[in-house]
Amino acid sequence: TMLQTFTLLLFCMWLSLDMTQSFKMTVMESQPELWIETNYPQAPWENITLWCRSPSQISSQFLLLKDKTQMTWVQPTYKTFQVSFPIGALNESNTGLYRCCYWQETGWSKPSKILELEAPGQLPKPIFWILAESSTLPGCNVNVFCHGWLQDLVYLLFKEGYAEPVDYQVPTGTVAIFSIDNMTPENEGVYICRTHIQILPTLWSEPSNPLKLIIAGLYPKPTLTAYPGLILAPGESLNLRCQGPIYGMTFALMRLEDLEKSFHHKRPTKNEAYFSFRALKINDAGHYLCFYYDGSYRGSLLSDILKIWVTGKTLPPKPWLLAQPSPVVQMGQNVSLCCQGPVDGVGLTLYKREDKPLQLLDATNIDGDDSFFLNNVTYSDAGIYSCHYLLTWKSSIRMIAYNTMELVVVAWPSTMFKLGKTITLQCRVPHLVLEFSLEREDGATSQKFSVDGDFIISNVEGKGAGTYSCSYRVEAHPDIWSHRSEPLKLMGPAATGSLTWNYVLNEAIRLSLITQFVALLSVVLWIRWKCRRLRIREAWLLRTAQGVTMLFIVTALLCCGLCNGVLTEQTEIIMPTPKPELWAETNFPLAPWKNLTLWCRSPSSSTKEFVLLKDGTGWIATRPASELVRAAFPLGALTQSHIGSYHCHSWEEMAVSEPSEALELVGTDILPKPVISASPPIRGQELQIQCKGWLAGMGFALYKEGEQEPVQQLGAVGKEAFFTIQRMEDKDEGNYSCRTHTEKRPFKWSEPSEPLELVIKEMYPKPFFKTWASPVVTLGAQVTFNCSTPQQHMSFILYKDGSEIASSDGSWASPGASAAHFLLVSVGTGDGGNYTCRYYDFAVWSEPSDPVELVVTEFYPKPTLLAQPGPVVLPGKNVTLHCQGAFQGMRFALLQEGTQDPLQFQSASGNSADFILHTVGAEDSGNYSCVYYETTMSNRGSHLSMPIMIWVTDTFPKPWLYAEPSSVIPLGQNVTLWCQGPVHEVGYILHKEGEATSMQLWGSSSDDGAFLITNISGASIGRYSCCYHPDWTSPIKIQPSNTLELIVTGLLPKPSLLAQPGPMVAPGENITLQCQGELPDSTFVLVKEGAQQPLEQQRPSGYRADFWMPAVRGEDSGIYSCVYYLDSAPFVASNHSDPLEIWVTDKPPKPSLSAWPSTVFKLGKDITLQCRGPLPGVEFVLEHDGEEAPQQFSEIGDFVINNVEGKGIGNYSCSYRLQANPDIWSEPSDPLELVGAAGPVAQECTVGNIVRSTLIVVVVVALGVVLAIEWKKWPRLRTRGSDTDGRDQSIALEECNQEIELGTTTNSPSSISQGTSEELPVPI
Repeated sequence: TMLQTFTLLLFCMWLSLDMTQSFKMTVMESQPELWIETNYPQAPWENITLWCRSPSQISSQFLLLKDKTQMTWVQPTYKTFQVSFPIGALNESNTGLYRCCYWQETGWSKPSKILELEAPGQLPKPIFWILAESSTLPGCNVNVFCHGWLQDLVYLLFKEGYAEPVDYQVPTGTVAIFSIDNMTPENEGVYICRTHIQILPTLWSEPSNPLKLIIAGLYPKPTLTAYPGLILAPGESLNLRCQGPIYGMTFALMRLEDLEKSFHHKRPTKNEAYFSFRALKINDAGHYLCFYYDGSYRGSLLSDILKIWVTGKTLPPKPWLLAQPSPVVQMGQNVSLCCQGPVDGVGLTLYKREDKPLQLLDATNIDGDDSFFLNNVTYSDAGIYSCHYLLTWKSSIRMIAYNTMELVVVAWPSTMFKLGKTITLQCRVPHLVLEFSLEREDGATSQKFSVDGDFIISNVEGKGAGTYSCSYRVEAHPDIWSHRSEPLKLMGPAATGSLTWNYVLNEAIRLSLITQFVALLSVVLWIRWKCRRLRIREAWLLRTAQGVTMLFIVTALLCCGLCNGVLTEQTEIIMPTPKPELWAETNFPLAPWKNLTLWCRSPSSSTKEFVLLKDGTGWIATRPASELVRAAFPLGALTQSHIGSYHCHSWEEMAVSEPSEALELVGTDILPKPVISASPPIRGQELQIQCKGWLAGMGFALYKEGEQEPVQQLGAVGKEAFFTIQRMEDKDEGNYSCRTHTEKRPFKWSEPSEPLELVIKEMYPKPFFKTWASPVVTLGAQVTFNCSTPQQHMSFILYKDGSEIASSDGSWASPGASAAHFLLVSVGTGDGGNYTCRYYDFAVWSEPSDPVELVVTEFYPKPTLLAQPGPVVLPGKNVTLHCQGAFQGMRFALLQEGTQDPLQFQSASGNSADFILHTVGAEDSGNYSCVYYETTMSNRGSHLSMPIMIWVTDTFPKPWLYAEPSSVIPLGQNVTLWCQGPVHEVGYILHKEGEATSMQLWGSSSDDGAFLITNISGASIGRYSCCYHPDWTSPIKIQPSNTLELIVTGLLPKPSLLAQPGPMVAPGENITLQCQGELPDSTFVLVKEGAQQPLEQQRPSGYRADFWMPAVRGEDSGIYSCVYYLDSAPFVASNHSDPLEIWVTDKPPKPSLSAWPSTVFKLGKDITLQCRGPLPGVEFVLEHDGEEAPQQFSEIGDFVINNVEGKGIGNYSCSYRLQANPDIWSEPSDPLELVGAAGPVAQECTVGNIVRSTLIVVVVVALGVVLAIEWKKWPRLRTRGSDTDGRDQSIALEECNQEIELGTTTNSPSSISQGTSEELPVPI
């Protein structure tokens, strides 16, 4: 094979070396070592054994790879560090490239270094690499490593230009270390190493790959920047710009993950170089750095390391959010939200409930402090926050957050209990501690422990009040507790609480509404009384009063609607804190009461501590939760004081769970009383009766009232047993109980459980129960359960694992409603489980619905899914999908893309499950995946497996063959022919036209269908095709792929390539690329950079081919070249022409202009305007309205503006021009206005308060206007003293009776006489 020469810089500086070495150490730790042993030291090829050793851990599986196509497995009978692979005598069949790897917990390790076994009679070629030893500038020590694969060899170091070796060693192992002390310019040069056998000096190995040593650090370090940004999606373009202070240098770019293969050189005319990636791939991600050097290979310092992320559109790097000092903050205090993530140099955005961004942190403004500050927090600041990366460039990646953080704002600092509230006591010290302890100082015996120092105190029945103090212990001295803190006294509920502005305003609004309502009602009643007393019937007055009343009522309802919202039809599930499980363990199975320990376990991973209670009130102890979310409470030997009923609680952040089921200890030599339960019995159906016995390894017996002997008995089956009644009938009704006993005779029995009455009742049919989306969800997802029935006017209840968690009352539903929707807003860690629902009316219940298993994924590693016999199957046949998990005793589910519910469930005792698809048809084709989950911890599941495509057809789909990097390849280089299609987990066959033999490739790794052709020559060129080759017996037809022509270049003079009318054209126009060769009878090929196949081929009659491109579009932009080959020697082509870059644009797109830190000038501060465009290699110009000439020019687009004498204020815009075409300018950007500083404006009122206050003013004004009008029209009845005559009273009475009701039309004398003959008493 052709020797590949690569250059490594020797830089001995701390700035870059530490990160590089740490990265290499991480790689080296997981990379195994491969070497050769032989019992023929003079002729090692007579008998060869390869050994593979893992560096840091033992393994159960090792794998030997040869030329990427052959694999040999070794599974030793026990875990070991190393295994052997016997090869035997070396011959032509076993020569090639060997690597090995081993199995670790996360998968296969990185492969070892490549061992090349050549023809017999030669030693393996050694490998050669370098490692810097110290962190000094030129003058440092350098270690050069030479790996010779065999032991007891002589290693020699050669330098170019010297006939004799400069150093030699005879190490005891397979690696020699050559040290170059005090590195100077005289030590620079090209080095190689060779080996030979000690007793046979004439037998030499091939020389290693050459290694060029260059001193770095003689010039200042350059800067490395990425355009458009650091986070990009596959297929997007990236430009890395390396800029130094010196012109005329050669620039180099390196990727630390693969120094040998990712080394790029570029010699620009200026002091900067652009390294372009037209279409990024996933493996282009990594840590990049650059440097520059002169013609004598004197290099600069290395640039700062720049990490590039190339990630999928839905799997970007995720930042996480933390609250300091705590997510529970008191009103009026300050809190900082710290956003941290794996990406540096990118801005951050703070969101609240995924609304508009609240705060932004620009990448240049972070400076190591990535915190958002909330000052003087109020209740309006409480909520759920998240942070995302702020991408200032256009990308298809959707930024998401790693977690959400709920900020809780509590009342003002107080040591006074309020009704229904709890108090959190916080014990804090300035250093790390192992555990905190909280104690009461008033004689109480309770003691609480906490890891984070937070203790939640409730005031149930007034028992929370008292004096508290805390202490701590450190990990170095776990048996020594610190001094206790100063005491803190908590008092009972206060008569008055602390007031806030919102509280005062709300109370004022409420009091004002009540006062206005009472006042208006009093006025209306008074008017009606007056008119009735005076026989007045003014209809307009009553209507006015009623209208004002209705206006007030509507206003009040509007206020209530603004405050309380609108009632929805969905019932939100308020998930209670999961109920813990309580059980007992003992090391005396025949006499458990001699030593008993109670255990409490919670299904919620956020549990902080457990508390054990006796007889409902007695506080036994509090224990912190372990990693398995459980705690032990040792009781020891049972005595009379232990007799009682026990249950436990789990405590989370600001929440306490329901109590566990009660464990009852009834005596010192009697087993705990079991608990019996069963679902409602249904006539004719199977019924299971559960008996929970608290201790493992016990026997169970089921009794029925009236019968002496047990109805059923079960052996030791764990802590619980299930008795089955196969078909429930009337004869099976009655009272049942169960007992437990020790495993061996003589039996020790427990007390009987409480009786369970089984009565068959008439029931409605079971409802239809499902989720609107898939029941396999991730954390934070929203789930809606739909429970429906054809019955009318029913109420519904939702159950989780047999416990009621939500209900929907039928009286609130619309008439005829027969469904209920239960909404789980955000799925938490403890929300998985088995859900059912029932409905009922006044007296009759329905049968329970079929269960829905809600699985919360992404807790465990994803399984693997394989199809047996293969992923392509004939219609009518069976296919088995084998799902392999990482843990035993899990439950497995099979899912199909496009189907809402899982297809099948299986519980397995091992770590795998087989799902059989019977008699498959065309509708069974599709993508399948699987998941596994544990049923004892809230259905916590794994990640979904990688999907596998199942094809139900009689013909394999056609694969596609392409070449990478291109099918037009220079002589001597490597090319990979990829045969790929929609079918995976199969082998491939590569055919070459004119050859009888074919290349085969097997396996299911990431290199599926990759055929590597190294050191390409004339024998490799020609026409190729490929097809699938399944590794199972199958009658399915196989189709060949497309034909690929492999062309080798570099054997003929290069042509020239021109563009007519020019290299830049507008979209929709035509362009002709003219390729001019030097030989007649040639075929011309047009190639575009980044394309894996030629764009077009032509065979003209002359020396030139015209490639016409009509109506070009933006995607036709790129770098083109052409080659040609003679008809007499097809596929043996010329060198590439000089590259020609084509731009398809009528005018370069306009840039964007932004201001940092803001568009408002602050005192003594400058503003940086950032102009950004989509094209590299441009020059930016900034223009200011009102100025004739451009203000500033810049190649990076940053312009600093100051506001001296107010000249910085105004509108700005920017544009750019291409450096290759300086006469073409882009459109100007959108204008950006810079303004002067504005004073702070305080806004105390919220929108809701403003609305409410406005409505109050409107109501008060309307009421005042109405009362003023009424007062003006109302006749004044006033007292004029004792001498008031009857005339005044008559006048007043006549004025009061002047207006008649509008509907009265009677004018008869009788009516008039009736109206005037009656004398009315008039009050004075």
